[in-house]
Amino acid sequence: MTYDYETIMNAGYAVPDDLPGAVAAMSADLRSPDPGLRDGKAYAVLATWIGRGVLDAPAMAALGDEMAGRFADPEIQARTFAPLILDCVVSQGVLRPEWTAAFAAWFAAEEDLRGKDPELGWLHAVAHGADLLGTIAGHPEGDPVAMLELGAARLVAPTEFVWRDMEDERLSLALTRALVRPELSEAQATAWLAPVAALFAGRERIRPMPVVSNAMRTLRGVYVTVDRGPMGAGGEVPRVPHRAVVLDALADTMGVVWPFTG
Repeated sequence: MTYDYETIMNAGYAVPDDLPGAVAAMSADLRSPDPGLRDGKAYAVLATWIGRGVLDAPAMAALGDEMAGRFADPEIQARTFAPLILDCVVSQGVLRPEWTAAFAAWFAAEEDLRGKDPELGWLHAVAHGADLLGTIAGHPEGDPVAMLELGAARLVAPTEFVWRDMEDERLSLALTRALVRPELSEAQATAWLAPVAALFAGRERIRPMPVVSNAMRTLRGVYVTVDRGPMGAGGEVPRVPHRAVVLDALADTMGVVWPFTG
């Protein structure tokens, strides 16, 4: 069934009588290579409905299951829009372990790291995945240690692609959202940096390879966000419990490849 998205949006994102059919159609359109349909219409409407609580618990769970399965989809746009919708679902309080497992298996392994493609529009695997990572890290049932480790795995995954569309900033924010969890010990708040330190060890300080450049810029973002506190929902600014220890660990890690320090 084809929906008249513009009519729905112009009517204040009105909910049609056949809500299950509408959700199914919009979910299918999230796989579309047409960015106007996928991003500007299907995602816009479905995300709005989720945020407004239009979908009941069974519908949210079913949609989450479907999005988790999309991480193995052969189409890049399908894979990268799955975390956006899952982020909406998890933000409403619903989280299943199998969703986290599917996301974790995909995020660090995704090789197509384009931001905006001229034909496909926004893909943004790193940024979209980072948003979900941060939301899972902040969920009461989410594991902040696992999310910190996953973020580090994304940072050190081999790539020749230099991030350029705020991927590093969004991953920085996500990692800091994990670091604000009060149950983290000092060791847990810094141990995730070990793989990044190993990546940096022995690297050139000038003209770093893309994966090193991506990681450097992300850690600089983490440093600032930890120092000042990450902006949260409603404008509150939570503080990182082990702020001084984390800042020292970040500085020590970055100093290996940062060319302007001793």
